[in-house]
Parts: sequence; C-alpha cells; structure tokens
Amino acid sequence: MDQVDADRIAGGTALPKAGPLKILYASGLSPNDSSLYRLWALERLGHRVVPLNAYEYVPENALLSKITFRLAAGPSVNRLNHDILRMAEREKPDLVWADKLLGMHPKTLDKLRAMGIATVSYMIDNPFGPRQDPGWRLYMKDISHYDLHVVQRDANIVDYKARGARDVVKIQTAYEPTIHFPPPDGWSDADRDRQVSFVGTPYDDRGRTLAWLASQGISVSISGNRRSWQKALPTEAFDTLYREGELYLQQYREAIWRSKINLSFLTHSNKDEFAHKSFEIAACEGFLLVERSEGHSQRFVEDEEAVFFSTMDECVEKIRRYLPDEAARQRIAAAGRARAQRSGYHNDRQVGLIVDRMRQILERVRRSTEQEAVAD
Repeated sequence: MDQVDADRIAGGTALPKAGPLKILYASGLSPNDSSLYRLWALERLGHRVVPLNAYEYVPENALLSKITFRLAAGPSVNRLNHDILRMAEREKPDLVWADKLLGMHPKTLDKLRAMGIATVSYMIDNPFGPRQDPGWRLYMKDISHYDLHVVQRDANIVDYKARGARDVVKIQTAYEPTIHFPPPDGWSDADRDRQVSFVGTPYDDRGRTLAWLASQGISVSISGNRRSWQKALPTEAFDTLYREGELYLQQYREAIWRSKINLSFLTHSNKDEFAHKSFEIAACEGFLLVERSEGHSQRFVEDEEAVFFSTMDECVEKIRRYLPDEAARQRIAAAGRARAQRSGYHNDRQVGLIVDRMRQILERVRRSTEQEAVAD
C-alpha cells in the first residue's frame, strides 16, 4: 500500500498520537486464526487488549452448532451478548473490536454506544458476495449499529453504506510477522521438495484448475482440508496431488519455503481484489505466482516482485519459464519480501490504520454521549 493510500484510509489528516487504548476484542481465537494475529498486533502497538473467545460459545452438539451458526440465534448467542455487555461494564474499554463476529445483537451495540464505547467490525469475508455463505442473518441487521466497518473490497464500501453503515474503511489483509518470515540463510532448491504448490481451500474451480495443471506434466502439490479437496478433485488426481493435510503456523510457513513456486488465487465467488495468501507468501520470501488483478498490480511490481497470470495457458507458460530458473525465482522472491515489509503489508501497519480511524470515531462517540447526557 502506498503512503498516499494509507493516509487516505486513516482519514486524511491524522489526529495527534494519543496514549494506548483499552480494547475488548471479541472473536473466534485460536492459533490458526488471523483474528488472533490482529489481537497480537494491537498488543505490540501498546494497547491493552481484553479477549473474549467466541469459540467458547459454540455448542458442543454438532447439529445444534450448525443451526446456531446458520440462524445466529439461541441460548449460546444470547450468552455471548450478555457476557460482552458484562465485560464492558466491568472493564470499561474504549472500544469493542468484533472480528468476524456474526452473533452480535443490534441492541448490544446500541447499549455499548450508550456507555460511550465505540464499536468496530472487522470482516475479512464478503456478506454481499455471490457465494451465499450461511450465517449472515443477524450480522446484516448489525451493519447500521456499528461505528466502523473494516472491509477488504471497494465494492463493499458501497454495499455497507447502502445498508446504513455509519463509517466504512477498506484495509487490506496482512501477514503476521511473527509467523511469516524468510527461511534461514542459504536456503535453496536443494531444500525444496514441492515444485508447484498450493496450500488452501478449493474455492471456485481451483480443483479443476490444479488437476489440469498436473495433466500438463507439471508436478503439483496440494495441501488443505482433506474432505474439501476430496470433493473438489477426481479420485485419481486427489491420490496423486494431495499431501500433508492442513498446514498452519510453522508447517504452513515451511511449506512455502519448500516450494519452488507458490500459487495464489483470487476468490472470485467472494469478489476479492487480492489474496490474503499473496502477502503471506511474499513475507515468507516464497516465489509468488498469483492471479493478475488490479489489487495485486497495485501492491507488487509484475515480474520484479511477483509473477502474474490471467489464463491457465499463461500460468503454464510462467511455470515452465521459472521452474528451472532458481536465480530468477530467488531474486523475485527477495524483492517481494522487501516490498511487503517496506509497504507495510503486515498486521502492525494495517491494524494501526484501523486504530487511527477509531481514535477519530471515539472522539465523536464521546462528544455525542456527553451531549445526550446534558440533554437529559
């Protein structure tokens, strides 16, 4: 992200830097979730974070869990909202940060606002996308009640404002610097046992795409959820291409290190402009071969910091061009890593931009609360 864009996202003329904020952070929190990485970034930036793990409110019964997720209703959702308000009363945070939290009641957000607490929703997915994922019923009602929505797509800014959002800002997804970093010095193709690699989910037609690449004589390695890839790939292709299961944290990072070429795809069914994985691959100093888009072109110099493709024929051409050329891959991967670090494609920078915007909103919320108190 260019500095001009960063300043625009932060709201133009930034307020003077203030002291640390106290933040009630409500989200599903596990070592495999990027929501936890954003919490870490807030702590690194000096803020006091009080976590509430939404996974503790998921019913143990599998069927009940599915129903609760689809309807965003039931005893566990009510308990979640009760506990958020109770924690807010006890902790008196400056703001409540809801990170892909689908079970918030609108009245809970209104009560937080009446307490002088600002609220921000960080949403990595697209509730307006054509994929039609379940679980959005209650969240859609929340849109006009949050003080700020953080989204990943230009189209979502229009979508959210049309649903009455008070404020919307686009912030790109980011890598986590404590997890996504380069391999040891001297790492080379002698350490790489994956030729063309994809680690992730089989959204859109990725299964067909990767199977076709393999049919062209390319050695492809796929890692991710076994059941999902079994459904996405023909049996013979699954048996040949799938390996190592789901990879997270160190295993994920090392899979990038061990890959000569790391593929990254846009999720078209989510109307994505760039792929979260692209920034993680670049941060790990992996060679990035990614679907061409305006979002990627704005963030990486083509053929210098990453390599792009628009069609599968072009993808094959790029693979055959770079697979035997270790020096070119090393050079481009190093430049991609430098760009990701220099341009702030990491959580500390991107989360910091959100906090800058929230400071401005906090001032407005507090002034509004004071005015209402005087009027009463």
